[in-house]
Amino acid sequence: MLEVKHVSKTFNPGTVNEKKALEDISLRLEDGDFVTVVGGNGAGKSTLLNMIAGVYPIDCGHIVLNGKDMSTDPEFRRARFIGRVFQDPLMGTAGDMAIYENMAMANRRGKPRGLRWNVTAQEKEDFKKQLSRLGLGLEDRLTAKVGLLSGGQRQALTLLMASLQRPELLLLDEHTAALDPLTARKVLELTEEIVQEEQLTTLMITHNMNDAIRIGNRLIMMYDGKIILDVRGEEKKKLTVDALHQKFREAANEEFSDDRAVLI
Repeated sequence: MLEVKHVSKTFNPGTVNEKKALEDISLRLEDGDFVTVVGGNGAGKSTLLNMIAGVYPIDCGHIVLNGKDMSTDPEFRRARFIGRVFQDPLMGTAGDMAIYENMAMANRRGKPRGLRWNVTAQEKEDFKKQLSRLGLGLEDRLTAKVGLLSGGQRQALTLLMASLQRPELLLLDEHTAALDPLTARKVLELTEEIVQEEQLTTLMITHNMNDAIRIGNRLIMMYDGKIILDVRGEEKKKLTVDALHQKFREAANEEFSDDRAVLI
């Protein structure tokens, strides 16, 4: 489904602010893989997702999605195939537009569009059904401005919108980090439910080691722009947080410290 082949990225090359964010990264995801990504601050996790999404151009290598080489495609072209939920709940929705208008925009992703703006009664009924699965009462607030929603409601809506037109790849960049623990747990449960029901190929960055071990069928750990650990299946199921820390120390030859990672 996704192949990242020998991708590297350096920001501000040749200057005092030069930062090698990714170094010869290679990664292959099979259809339906749910991969959690962990690592300290500055390990390259978000940069990897940004490279896949086309936010920045890669320095070298190839990014292939479902057999199509997207290495040079701009972000807006890749958005037709990639769903994304950001850490900031405000980034995935338009606050001045109503809930149903936001969902209509998401529902039209990748489809031909004309100059006429029209959301049919049938579409609104479909949106209500989709919203009801969130259990947040949003199905009764279709005309409410999204900017009036709480952070958790907005993030749950963003997650739903990202999966409306079943994406070939779903990218989740610490999408529960800005939420309170109770709301984060609810959004994470919704994430598991939607990914499982839709059989979405997913990459999810998290700082929560317990969640990283528990969720998905595969876990990768990054350090200093490289992938230093890749476990799946039974090996992943047997992992503990302590064992994961030990694997990091063995691979990176460096202790986790508070200024490098948040461990929960």
